[in-house]
Amino acid sequence: MKTLIGRLFHVSCTVEGAWRLLKGHGWSWQQPAHRAIERDDAAVDLRKKEVRPRVRASRRPAADGSSSRTRPVSR
Repeated sequence: MKTLIGRLFHVSCTVEGAWRLLKGHGWSWQQPAHRAIERDDAAVDLRKKEVRPRVRASRRPAADGSSSRTRPVSR
């Protein structure tokens, strides 16, 4: 919408600004009324039970370090 507003009215605005313009004129974001016909609920449930926990558990524990890859941590 931000791009469309910019092209039609030759103005630039932020995403938040575009949202405020639309909201001020009574518009709101739209949500699909129905789920996709192709949706496989069994596959979605399987992913939620098996894959998602593995992905969340694979994070590294927080440790002291440097944000720079070229400089080691100096203590």
